Amino acid sequence: MSARLGAQPGERPYAGGPPIVLLHALPLDGSMWDETARALRALGHHVITVDQRGFGTAPLPDQPPSLDLVADDLARELDRQGIDTIVLVGCSMGGYVALSFLRRHPGRVRALALLAARATADTPETAGARRRFADLVLDDALRPRVVADTTPSLLGATTRAGRHQLLARVTDLARAARPRSVAWAQRAIAARVDSTATLHATDVPAVVVIGEEDELVTLGEAREAAEALPQGRLITLPGVGHLAPLEAAEATLEILTDLLTRAENAGAPAGEAQAC
Repeated sequence: MSARLGAQPGERPYAGGPPIVLLHALPLDGSMWDETARALRALGHHVITVDQRGFGTAPLPDQPPSLDLVADDLARELDRQGIDTIVLVGCSMGGYVALSFLRRHPGRVRALALLAARATADTPETAGARRRFADLVLDDALRPRVVADTTPSLLGATTRAGRHQLLARVTDLARAARPRSVAWAQRAIAARVDSTATLHATDVPAVVVIGEEDELVTLGEAREAAEALPQGRLITLPGVGHLAPLEAAEATLEILTDLLTRAENAGAPAGEAQAC
């Protein structure tokens, strides 16, 4: 895991409150959060964006695929920076890493946002499809077609129809992602466990965000995750697909700003001893 830069010259100094960690989707990297991170830092928040294993500037160590490894990478990075508790935000794959972090490092999350992520494990059929995708993306002859066919589903129909530059940007990022890293991540996601019990034990301010046009996670799955959280709220974004931070940057900023306010008002994390 590789942390990206914090506050830049000319930005407001950190105003206090817990740092906010932004975890990216597959097959993107931490740059997908650039606009949101800049806006949050301009408001005085301490923002940490990271490249997860194998993406952006982060290498892919030679270890079996597991999101637990990525969650532990984050814990080590926080320890390195002297940070105890955080507001944790994850989109898609980043959401699944966030769930693993909650399970393995209870008490370190002051507030939680899950975007385009379900709490349940993959069905056998879905897990099998991920593993087949991992095999295909490693095939040099098949990879260009696989990327071209699957990348549009990351964006909603409204975005695909009206924001061709964003579609091109996401496609370019998908093409640039290292095949071995994408395959590793898909296999890690396929192997993840059900996190419903973890959410039941996460009694902190929380929000679950789903795009109305998300073709990969359903509204029902998002609602189940929100209902599992003691303080969970469900927000549905119209005209948005799987990547709300890119498709609806202003709405995402508003949601996270509200969550940060809730976290600051809540004080210390609840249930510090509640290991899952």
